[in-house]
Amino acid sequence: MSDPFTLRRLAQALALLTMTAAPVFAESGGRAIVIPGRPGVPIIINGRDASYATIEGDWGLESGNHVQPTIYGSRPVVYPEVGHYYPGSSRLPGYGRLEIEPPADRKLPKPAESFHQSWEVESRPPQPAPPTPMIEPQVLIAPPFDEPRPGPRPYR
Repeated sequence: MSDPFTLRRLAQALALLTMTAAPVFAESGGRAIVIPGRPGVPIIINGRDASYATIEGDWGLESGNHVQPTIYGSRPVVYPEVGHYYPGSSRLPGYGRLEIEPPADRKLPKPAESFHQSWEVESRPPQPAPPTPMIEPQVLIAPPFDEPRPGPRPYR
């Protein structure tokens, strides 16, 4: 292994491995800055707006266990106040629909025309099979089974 050509190849392979694996090790852990994909759409993490904030400990799908990320520079999300069920006049809401009984002597609409529509589904009948040509089978003549077989052949 003292050949300089072999040592040079080993050094080149080690340098290539180090340069290609360095970005992978640099991304595992550390800090990340969250930038939203669309303006005006916040990134919510654990009830906090993490848009343009720094996150530490976000492992994503890399780790097999859950790691709670630490978010620096985020704001809590304030949800709008939910109004009460009762209107502001402090009266209870009505029960059911508001039914209005029309007067008995009103002009009735003209009756609707009759309408009937139906759907049917059925499969087509199968195509008739083409006629098969009558080909007579070949006749094989075989020895009868009840005759005894000849004995063993003599050794040559």
